[in-house]
Amino acid sequence: MPHHRLLRGAVMSAVLVCSISLCASAHAQQAPAPAATADTMMLKLPAANTAPAAAPAAAEGSVQFIGTATVLIRYQGFTILTDPNFLHKGDHVHLGYGLTSERLTNPAIDLDQLPPIDLVVLSHMHEDHFDKLVQEKLAKDTPIVTTKEASEALKKLGFTRTYGLSKWGRLEVEKGDARLRITAAPGRHGKVGMQALLPTVMGSVLDFGPDTGTPSYRMYISGDTLVYDDLKNIPQRFPGIDLALLHLGGTRILGVFKVTMDGKDGVRLMQIVQPRHAIPIHYNDYDVFKSPLADFAREVKAAGLEQKVTYLAHGQTYTFTPAKR
Repeated sequence: MPHHRLLRGAVMSAVLVCSISLCASAHAQQAPAPAATADTMMLKLPAANTAPAAAPAAAEGSVQFIGTATVLIRYQGFTILTDPNFLHKGDHVHLGYGLTSERLTNPAIDLDQLPPIDLVVLSHMHEDHFDKLVQEKLAKDTPIVTTKEASEALKKLGFTRTYGLSKWGRLEVEKGDARLRITAAPGRHGKVGMQALLPTVMGSVLDFGPDTGTPSYRMYISGDTLVYDDLKNIPQRFPGIDLALLHLGGTRILGVFKVTMDGKDGVRLMQIVQPRHAIPIHYNDYDVFKSPLADFAREVKAAGLEQKVTYLAHGQTYTFTPAKR
């Protein structure tokens, strides 16, 4: 217990120092990023060896919830894995500064049961999003789209195809005739003071289809963020979001510092980005998650948004068909 109090005091002191040093730049961080500064990277994947009869199925897509922030997205021939975390109940992850967290659930499937993956979208480098098992066993040539900071960390672990994006940076993906654009959206893993002690995080916008102006389906993944002003730029740049995957849980470091959205925050983000539909994820898997899914459900009901939300248990799948635009 004395060590815990000492660690907590050290973190709180660091927060105060960081708050003072960053306050001068806080206003600048809230300004919209100019579109002209976005960088673009390219990824060409081998075309799938499937019969033409498989083409009609591309009109339908799916999102399977595996656990934590880990989902399998299948659409238009792409199979995408997000924030891979395949530890089991009772396992622990390290969160930095000597802090650990225990997993309370099991993933719906194990890492070795995954189908062939085209790429991974990683919101940030924390072990509950890219655990030691994944670091060891995921094929090192798997394309991984992430922040610049996480990209460098992954290279040190031996991963050879990392795509580090800055805010509003994008990756253009080709797979045969299929097209996908992934854009790094704003995210802040904690308030300004805490942010300096936590890894850089990004949200993601996935635009499927060859028409970048009018994608056949637009998906937004929040990443581990709190609600702050920069998020208001997302619907301005990317109107008509079809589906939002919301990282919730109300994660609290040392039981004090909130670093992911709770139920009320999740509804606020829905009201900002205005998705046609939303799915909450990242809500009950670790003991640092302090806001249960019931909190979000209560806020959704109070806001009259129940028809826009689907709740998935681990292993369940949401199937979608693109709306006419």
